Amino acid sequence: MILGIDIGGANTKIASGDGRIVELHYIPLWKNTKLPEALLDIANRLEPEKAGVVITGELADCFPDKDTGLSYIIDAVNNAFSDAYFLDSSGVFTQEKRRSIAAANWMASALLVGREYKDCIFVDTGSTTTDIIPVRNGVPHASRTDFERLKNNELVYTGALRTNIATILDKVMLGGSACRTSSELFAITADAYMVLGMISEEEYTCDTPDGAGKTSVDAKRRLARVVCSDLTEIGDREIYSIAQQVMEKQVKDINEALRDAAKRHGIRRIVACGLGEFLVEKAAEEPGFECTRVSKKFGKEISKVFPAYAVARLLAEKR
Repeated sequence: MILGIDIGGANTKIASGDGRIVELHYIPLWKNTKLPEALLDIANRLEPEKAGVVITGELADCFPDKDTGLSYIIDAVNNAFSDAYFLDSSGVFTQEKRRSIAAANWMASALLVGREYKDCIFVDTGSTTTDIIPVRNGVPHASRTDFERLKNNELVYTGALRTNIATILDKVMLGGSACRTSSELFAITADAYMVLGMISEEEYTCDTPDGAGKTSVDAKRRLARVVCSDLTEIGDREIYSIAQQVMEKQVKDINEALRDAAKRHGIRRIVACGLGEFLVEKAAEEPGFECTRVSKKFGKEISKVFPAYAVARLLAEKR
């Protein structure tokens, strides 16, 4: 069995190349991380023949720089798996420590999607970020670092779970007038999508801002605090409106990046994956965009961990 592993700053995702194994583990690297122990447990439990790995967690602020983060993660992987291969941002597997391994999970996904659709804009909206990768003739055409991708509209730092709502909206419309928001970390996008019914409690896989529960009532209470209020001052109608405005702004931000990529590359087909597929689909509703959801072909669970599944598939072909 070939196992794919996608190690991010917050989540470690695994999938086998045949799609039978799909797991998502919330392992925040910045909080006394249990990554080395978790990887050992995965290796001992699943006993894969080989492991294909993509890494984005090197940016976690517990590391002084990316090289330190890469070294820590690579050492943890090699300590757990006897035969591990890392995919870099040029689409090449290596067992060496290279800076080009950093932030390369999008390459695995885009290469696999490119085989099916040839010309498309691959968009992966996860818990934290949105990758927007133009693919032409099956080959990804994106910048090699997160810094460059941010500059080129190929990375939008907005996600379906962990994004601070105060970074999305500086004002909300309530009762026909604008209300400024608090810049505190009172609520995150997971709270908005719990209220809107777009995610379940089980899909709320990250920590809550206040350390409290993940029910709809908990989410409403946190959303009320965004406008320095509580549930005795505003009701469900206002809370729902805040959540709806969060979604509208995220969709707008993703749409702007999609339109930029479509204009530069002459591509109108969108392939969406990730927990936030629904945001990408809404962003692609502009006339002329055709949107295909990865979940329709590979299933919803694989869509959530697609880079891990993709790197397992790619490595299996190298045997």
